[in-house]
Amino acid sequence: MRRGKETEWKKCPYCGKRENQIKVGRNPSGTQSCKCKECGKVYTIDPKHRAYPEEVRKQAMKTYFSGVSGRGVGKIYGMNKSNVMNWIKKEREK
Repeated sequence: MRRGKETEWKKCPYCGKRENQIKVGRNPSGTQSCKCKECGKVYTIDPKHRAYPEEVRKQAMKTYFSGVSGRGVGKIYGMNKSNVMNWIKKEREK
């Protein structure tokens, strides 16, 4: 039974082959990495997408525009100040 499950997720996203897929360890976030022996590409089976929700972004920008510094906003919401500043730059470019 386990063999059937393994072949379901072992598919190269680049060339589409299911054969000759080998495990090559884990990436820094802890998800399994594989390598395709056919095309030589290394890929993550089920990548974790880490992003702040849109409502958190809007609230952080609203706090910044109300007079709190970028560093202060980062401390309030427990995030890096660079995130806040990048969101503000993108908003200004619009």
